[in-house]
Amino acid sequence: MARKRFGQHFLHERGVIDRILAALDPAATDRMVEIGPGQGALTDPLLARLERLSVVEIDRDLIAALEARAANTPQLEVIPGDALKIDYQQLAERRGGTLRLVGNLPYNISSPLLFALLGSGAPILDMHFMLQKEVVDRMVAPPGSRDYGRLSVAIAARAEANLLFDVGPGAFNPPPKVMSSVVRLRPRPPAFTIDDNAMFDQVVAAAFGQRRKTLRNALKPYLSAEDIEACGVAPGERAERLSAAEFAQLANQAAATRADRA
Repeated sequence: MARKRFGQHFLHERGVIDRILAALDPAATDRMVEIGPGQGALTDPLLARLERLSVVEIDRDLIAALEARAANTPQLEVIPGDALKIDYQQLAERRGGTLRLVGNLPYNISSPLLFALLGSGAPILDMHFMLQKEVVDRMVAPPGSRDYGRLSVAIAARAEANLLFDVGPGAFNPPPKVMSSVVRLRPRPPAFTIDDNAMFDQVVAAAFGQRRKTLRNALKPYLSAEDIEACGVAPGERAERLSAAEFAQLANQAAATRADRA
C-alpha cells in the first residue's frame, strides 16, 4: 500500500516502463542506482539487463520485501535510507566508477534531491527521473518563458535537462492528481565561470524572490545599479529575462564586491 507521508505513487503501466527503459538503454556493466524502487515495476526489467543494481528505499515494508528478494538475487543491492542523505560520492567509489541514476521520485523531495545530487560532487553520467510535470516544465524552461525561474537557472548552471515525455495519472497506483513527466539530466560544468556557487544561488534567489521587482531593487543587498550595468545587464531588467550566464556575471561581481569590503 502506498504511504502518503512518502508521497508514493507506484508506477505500473508497462508502456511507460518500456519507454523509460528505451531512454535509459542500459548496458550490462552500467553502475545503475534506482531511487525509490517501490514495488519493483522498473527494478525487475533493470535486473534482467544489468550485472548489478543498487536500489535506495526509505519505506521499511518495501525494504523488507527488497531484502528478501536480494537474498536470492545476488546482483541486487538494497540501500535502506533517505535518498537525500545518501553519500553518492562514496557509493560511486564502492561501485567502482560513474553512476547512472533512475527513479520515480516522490514529489515532496524532488527539488531538494536534485540540488543534493548536482551538488554532491559524485561522478554521475546521467539521471532519468519521473517528476511532477510542473517541476519538469520549470527545469527545462528557457529565459523569458512563463515557467522560467529560480529552478530553471539553477539547473541550467549545472546540467543539461531534456523533457522526454509526459505521463498521465492512470500510469500510477494510486493515481496522482497531477501530470508527470520523465526528464533526462546530464550533469556538466557550466560554459561560464561561477566564482562562488553559494553567492550564485543567493543572487538568483534574490532576483526571483519578488518577480515584479527590477534587478536594481531586487539585488540591492548585493549590487548597486552601477555594478549591474558593469556586467552588461540593464538594472531595469527583470529576473525572468536573464540567462544563467548573465546571473553568473552578476554573482561574480557580487562576490568580488563583498571581498573588497571585507
